[in-house]
Amino acid sequence: MRTHFYLAGILPFLISYHALASEGQENWPSWRGETSNAVVSDGDRPESWSVNDNILWQQEVPGRGWSSPIVWGNRIFVTTVENLGKGEEPKKGLYFGGNRPQAPESEHRWLVVCYDLNSGELKWQRMVHRGKPAGSLHLKNSYASETPVTDGQHLYAYFGNLGLYCFTLTGDLLWQKDFPAQPTRYGWGTAASPILHGDRLYLVNDNDEKSYMLALDKVTGEEIWRVARDEKSNWATPYLWQNSLRSEIITSGTNKVRSYDLSGNLLYELGGMSSITIPTPFAHGDLLYVTSGYVMDKKKPLLAIRAGATGDITLQEDETRNESIAWSHERAGPYNPSPLLYKNRLYVLLDRGFLACYDATTGTEIFGRRRIPNGRAFTASPWAYNDKIFCLNEDGVTFVIRAGDTFEILQTNTLAEDDMCMSNPAIVGNKLILRSASRIYCIGN
Repeated sequence: MRTHFYLAGILPFLISYHALASEGQENWPSWRGETSNAVVSDGDRPESWSVNDNILWQQEVPGRGWSSPIVWGNRIFVTTVENLGKGEEPKKGLYFGGNRPQAPESEHRWLVVCYDLNSGELKWQRMVHRGKPAGSLHLKNSYASETPVTDGQHLYAYFGNLGLYCFTLTGDLLWQKDFPAQPTRYGWGTAASPILHGDRLYLVNDNDEKSYMLALDKVTGEEIWRVARDEKSNWATPYLWQNSLRSEIITSGTNKVRSYDLSGNLLYELGGMSSITIPTPFAHGDLLYVTSGYVMDKKKPLLAIRAGATGDITLQEDETRNESIAWSHERAGPYNPSPLLYKNRLYVLLDRGFLACYDATTGTEIFGRRRIPNGRAFTASPWAYNDKIFCLNEDGVTFVIRAGDTFEILQTNTLAEDDMCMSNPAIVGNKLILRSASRIYCIGN
């Protein structure tokens, strides 16, 4: 995760709000879209739906996976892993006791699947591996939690502790790169998705034995560089930040948030994060937002970092800002959902069903934590369009909240009661693509 600000109040928002949105929305190529912020321009997009209303189609997905769907053209891509034996199903809600330190003995199939965007028809399915898992999982994790990424020519499907697979968009395997399984904290498994920039793919694998970040040639899969990381297990997807000064890769970690140049050289680091780090960093112009907030930790930082930082920029005790950090809040960070920046307001969705809002430039609280009634557990990150914030909980209920300075729930949209939702959506054209534990829904007006 990461957070960078530049000359608070002067440069950060010279880039218009619309640069944050994925304009046109014909494609959704990666985790949370091109900007890692899940904001799209206003338009004829669905705002209400139910099992019997505004569902254009739904399709069963084999196995289980919490990776998000991505879309290019008329193709939807997802990854999933099918247990060929008997498996324990996760429960909805926040709870302890999900550790499963032993890997299952049953055979599994690792799958990459492509559906038609307009009809939901299965276009192709490829099995990349069959066998017993090399590592264990938390009950609520999956062996397909990393979201694939595409450049419109190739599809890159990454399964942590297994490998990376490069396909054509029509399903031909071009190359694969295997990764030995590494132990993770409490055997929880992996989740950080790959990112794509230029001719390179970047992967972060923070584990309990040998953490690293590497860059791969996207055409051949050849390793270009690798750097060791002084981290144990984390689950945050890295972020490629192109600001007015440079391009850099931001990684979140329990020990440090770190920034690297595109050759893997360390630019700066920031300490003081939560003991478990999951949300993805993202930026608007020359401000970078970074956060973490494990529910049992006193440290739940939310920070905005200026572009151009160097060295150790960690806040000293009782500091809320310094030369590199524009503003911070000590106990505002979420555990799972990544924050959302929409029209200069930073919305923070907390797992236990609260929403807070801050001025994105100054960090000033616009409204503090507001309870989402009957919200229960939230794992998916919020998204926005048409002056509305959408918050999807694990029960498959989406709470539609008015964007602005006051907290107001406009309506709730409910899917099937037997479904469980932890994935983030894809938004393309006038369609919303939601993935649940067992289905993909295409939603439209």
